[in-house]
Amino acid sequence: MPKTIDPLYQYSANLRSEVAAFLPTHYHKALEIGCSYGTFRKNLEQPNEYWGIEPNPAVAQKAGQYLDKVLTGLFEEVLDQLPDSYFDLVICNDVIEHMADPDWFLELIKSKMTANASLVGSIPNVRHISNLKALLIQKDWQYEDAGILDRTHLKFFTQKSLKHLFFSHGFKIEKISGINDISSRAFFPRILAKLLYCILGEDIRYIQIGFRVKP
Repeated sequence: MPKTIDPLYQYSANLRSEVAAFLPTHYHKALEIGCSYGTFRKNLEQPNEYWGIEPNPAVAQKAGQYLDKVLTGLFEEVLDQLPDSYFDLVICNDVIEHMADPDWFLELIKSKMTANASLVGSIPNVRHISNLKALLIQKDWQYEDAGILDRTHLKFFTQKSLKHLFFSHGFKIEKISGINDISSRAFFPRILAKLLYCILGEDIRYIQIGFRVKP
């Protein structure tokens, strides 16, 4: 997870309404890992108890104005402060790719979730057409301050590999799809872009992948 306010926190303060479409129908106790300023809570329509985990102390302090409880630190540092079998909604917006061991995280987080809980979030799509162009045509792979190749990302996922990650830890996928369709006209002429969709798959349109899974 990011550790400095600028520039990594510029986009994490967004409402992220596109991820809100993956929220379950019912929830009461939510935990957001990498909660940033606590903005995502505005998407939850039902009354709820909302916890957050945020590694940046200054950002965590601001999040505390909007959330019921904020734990300052990385997930592994505050794990023991989380009650077992307590949360029926866990939110991970652009967080898993920052973890050194997502497998370890998925096993541990299940112990903090109720039997019918949902894990909701988003993750960058390394198969986005912009990245494919840089890799296959420009023969390049340059890390950046933000985006798919954010220099703080430790893991990279496609929709297929993300499904495999969830399945391998016993999660049931309820909803998974691309989000944030960034116009391909910025990377290829429209006709060529449509041809690439047919050849490579529609998933290359989307810069991120949204998901809702259950343990």
